[in-house]
Amino acid sequence: MGDAVSSTVMKSIKLFPLITVLAATSFAFVGVAPTAIAASDATRQEAVVATRSFPKTNAVKKNILAESTSTQVESGSDWGGVESLNVPQTKSQAEKDQEAADKKAQEEEQARAQAQAQSQAANRSESRTALNTGSGTASSTTSIPAPPATATGQALAQYALQFQGYPYVAGGNQPSGWDCSGFVQWVFSQFGVSLPHYSGAQMSVGSPVGSIADAAPGDIIVNSHHAAIYIGNGMVINALDPAQGTQVTSLAVFTSSYVIRRVL
Repeated sequence: MGDAVSSTVMKSIKLFPLITVLAATSFAFVGVAPTAIAASDATRQEAVVATRSFPKTNAVKKNILAESTSTQVESGSDWGGVESLNVPQTKSQAEKDQEAADKKAQEEEQARAQAQAQSQAANRSESRTALNTGSGTASSTTSIPAPPATATGQALAQYALQFQGYPYVAGGNQPSGWDCSGFVQWVFSQFGVSLPHYSGAQMSVGSPVGSIADAAPGDIIVNSHHAAIYIGNGMVINALDPAQGTQVTSLAVFTSSYVIRRVL
């Protein structure tokens, strides 16, 4: 019995140093492990800081949420052809109705003008027929009024007034048909005065009159486009055109400047 106890004690004594060594090693490991882990975490944090750091900026942005109001567009910018987009235009029913009414009114006006022109042409044809057949106002040489014996400007103006309504014919200088300067030429010829036919040449006949205030009946009012006989009070008798024939009008018939020439 005593030998068994002694043997057990001896084994315990032999194991004690081994247990002591193992315990010391465990405590050393427990102390070192947190330190190693802490060192590893510190290294990892330094690595993260190094990879996620950004350069410092000195630019300060003010009111970055404010809406931009700039409308400047760089030259040569291509916006996909939006600036040349062809947007179809539409019209309201009122606009369409107005266009239709305007078109109808225009067509009616053209029809009236055409009818008037045809009527005037018929009247001129009748006048020429009367002249050629010996009937009517200016039917023949014998029916043309004789000029007065006194050759004055006033007498000439009164004589010219008797030819109102006579026909206009371009280039003509007879009662059967005359143009503006042909009418002036023919009337003066009845008083023994020979004048050139065309208005540009008539601008230099006789003597000049300074202004319309000084003009007298029988004076010639003329420019390079038109000629007329003054009858007083700002009025003239003249051959106008095929539609109007020979008529009394105001000086407004001259659309540009004119000269006044006194022959009688």
